[in-house]
Amino acid sequence: MSAELKVHVHPGARREALRGFRADGALRLEVVAPPEDGRANQAVAALLAEALGVARRQVAVVRGLSSRAKVVAVEGIEAEELDRRVRAAVEREREERGD
Repeated sequence: MSAELKVHVHPGARREALRGFRADGALRLEVVAPPEDGRANQAVAALLAEALGVARRQVAVVRGLSSRAKVVAVEGIEAEELDRRVRAAVEREREERGD
């Protein structure tokens, strides 16, 4: 079992963060890593794994390797649970920022 998540990535940011959702439903992410040699993709997977409470090996960018618009697959989790965890992580970040 696995679920997919659409994300829109801002590489080279000042800090790593989940920034909420775009109008198209994609999760907005910021990662410090530059978009060179797959480093931003690795940072996206690591950020999502930590935010979702899953192992890094369960998360992989499956589409959009050289684009800001990506699709990330998360193994071992169903779509409903993925959505719940993403929304909870976004809410935690908002609370931490004081939004």
